[in-house]
Amino acid sequence: MARGRSSGYEDQRELILSHAAELFAQRGYSATSMNGVAEACGLSKPALYHYFRDKYDLLVNIAENHVVRLQALVCEVTNKSLEPEARLRELIRRFVVEYAQAQHAHRVLVEDIKFLTEEDQTRILNAERQVTHAFSSTVAQLWPHLGQAHLDKPTTMLLFGMINWMFTWFRPGGSLSYEDMAPIVADLFFGGVPSVRPPVTTNPPPSSDSTKADT
Repeated sequence: MARGRSSGYEDQRELILSHAAELFAQRGYSATSMNGVAEACGLSKPALYHYFRDKYDLLVNIAENHVVRLQALVCEVTNKSLEPEARLRELIRRFVVEYAQAQHAHRVLVEDIKFLTEEDQTRILNAERQVTHAFSSTVAQLWPHLGQAHLDKPTTMLLFGMINWMFTWFRPGGSLSYEDMAPIVADLFFGGVPSVRPPVTTNPPPSSDSTKADT
């Protein structure tokens, strides 16, 4: 009779994926070893293989789990049956907050997907396209002239440019949080710089420049 999985099996898998994503994002997929992942997780290498068969298995799970989570966020927002502007603002908010928690996985998805097989790449990229379509179709609803000129997707990708790479320069912990930044992104996208309004926040002023870009 096969031995059943322990109650903490899935939690342990998630912990391993979190550590592996951080290592892949910081060192690169090629420079990261299973020994390094095991050490970061506080596990022996044989114990690590109990959860994932190899480094490639880790990579596939990190990339796919991240995209699946984004798909779930899109479904949650879509099911609210919001008007297009409210829907897009909520999508922006949810994605900004999500990326704050999943920046390592997102970096892996962007930078290391090239190491996946063609089959795995195709499956994951198709899921990404579904996420992108949820945004671009809403953009086309709001601004039909963009859809008619086939500019809804390029405009959407510019929006993702603001969202996707915020973690490279934004330093939370000061007067602004990711929740504060989300409506700023939305205001900027909807109306340009003149439409940006200061957030209402209870956080104290930062002791240092929390939004300073790395130089």
